[in-house]
Amino acid sequence: MIPRRFPFGTMAKSKTGSAGRFGARYGRVARRRVAEIEADTNEDHACPSCGEDRVDRKGTGIWQCGACGHKFAGGSYRPETPAGRTVRRSLRAALGDEE
Repeated sequence: MIPRRFPFGTMAKSKTGSAGRFGARYGRVARRRVAEIEADTNEDHACPSCGEDRVDRKGTGIWQCGACGHKFAGGSYRPETPAGRTVRRSLRAALGDEE
């Protein structure tokens, strides 16, 4: 008798998303992190210039709006990072106190 590979007839569904292309390699945590980063990079981002949700990643830290063509620097995986928000808030507070 030939042993059945999947005793219940179907394979379990993968929850790795885009990192499913790695198969069983690199470990569960690394694949999950890759899937989260790719999902965050590929979602819609608002343009700081025109407000449209058409910002795409052109390279590492380089983002461009497809509507108005505004090109700007941001994080590697998202156009605005938490550290960048903190710096902007600090600058706004410092410049606001001087005036």
